[in-house]
Amino acid sequence: MRVKRYVVDSMPDALQKIRADLGKDAVILNTKEIRTGGFLGMFGKKKIEVIAAIDAANAKPAPAPQRVATQIPPQPKVNSQVAPIKTSFQSDFPDVPDVLAPAAMKSEPVAVSTVAQPERVMNPAGHQAYSPSSVHSAARASVKDDQVMDELKQMKEMMKKLTQVTDGDKLPEPLQKLEQRLYDHEVNPTLVRHIMDEVMADFQLADEPVTEETAHQLVRSKLGEILQTDHSKHISTQTRVVHFVGPTGVGKTTTIAKLAAEQVLKYHRKVGFITSDTYRIAAIEQLKTYATILNVPLEVVFSPQDLTKAFQNLAECDIIFMDTAGRNFRNEMYVSELNSLLKTQGNSETILVLSLTTKYRDLRAITNNFSKFKLDKVLFTKMDETDSYGAILNVVHEFSLKLSYVTTGQSVPDDIAEMNEWQIIDLLLEEPRT
Repeated sequence: MRVKRYVVDSMPDALQKIRADLGKDAVILNTKEIRTGGFLGMFGKKKIEVIAAIDAANAKPAPAPQRVATQIPPQPKVNSQVAPIKTSFQSDFPDVPDVLAPAAMKSEPVAVSTVAQPERVMNPAGHQAYSPSSVHSAARASVKDDQVMDELKQMKEMMKKLTQVTDGDKLPEPLQKLEQRLYDHEVNPTLVRHIMDEVMADFQLADEPVTEETAHQLVRSKLGEILQTDHSKHISTQTRVVHFVGPTGVGKTTTIAKLAAEQVLKYHRKVGFITSDTYRIAAIEQLKTYATILNVPLEVVFSPQDLTKAFQNLAECDIIFMDTAGRNFRNEMYVSELNSLLKTQGNSETILVLSLTTKYRDLRAITNNFSKFKLDKVLFTKMDETDSYGAILNVVHEFSLKLSYVTTGQSVPDDIAEMNEWQIIDLLLEEPRT
């Protein structure tokens, strides 16, 4: 990693120098105010010290004088047969303990062969004779083994009952088709079973035959209840600040530009931008480009202490969109810093931005971590890059979040719209395309 220190009059000067020296992929490690010059610490001029760095792999090649290559002495060869010994007994399943590994690594004699057995005697015919106590011990061991086998059989039968539907509980064919479609969209199996149980209870209560039409209507209605189709999805006119949070790579900055364009062009509101994503120079440049196109002011904050001044500079704006850094959501320092940035006065909303191309296991972990903050709505991106929509249902149901917008491409400001729950439900229940 290449690290460089800058002493400048303002942050724009620093950003310009960093871009010129290290490139747009540089990251800012630290900023602080210092005083230079003066006499005995007095009358010094106030400056800003900025520490920036760039990964060696991404750094711009700099011209350097030719130097004679230094020969590196040959290194001793490492025996390549040593490494496999350590891993030869590792399981192919990382979640299952390698209970056989110790036995394989240690070749110890069985305990019975090393313990003296005084009760064993030889009969006159030369055959071994066993005392009554040893016979009883063997019988008890045999009974214990039989009990273990019986318990294993019972557990196996129990697992079958839990994972398979018996003939008596088998769903009618119309519901089986809908159930399979939900599974195909990776809807949580527990949620699918709950929906089907409720639908079957409704059929039994009404004492009506299960037809494809009535089954589709009832399942569609149950999904509508989960997705809360009766709330407003767009940003309220009373909202002063909208925070956008989420992991890296989900398209937060582009989404902010799309929503800002909607506020400017459709609702004629004066919009301001704040970005705290100073970890990447490219992120600032991207939002700065959008701010120039939309003719909206942009404030860059490097710490929670800078927020007060940023809000003062944007006091005339009707609504402020705040972009946050998409760093590792498991980093406690990042979570603490983000929590400080989200503490704003006045009416505000916090929108969690998620990508539909992310595995649900990761979506669940991401949402669970960001739930430490007051999340108001969830926004899904990259709907055009997948044909599986079960994650929408799973997130809303498990975390009780309200839907807001969905993006379907990179075009600004076109590829964004308010989420249409009934459209999502129809996509979940429609027959698969062949």
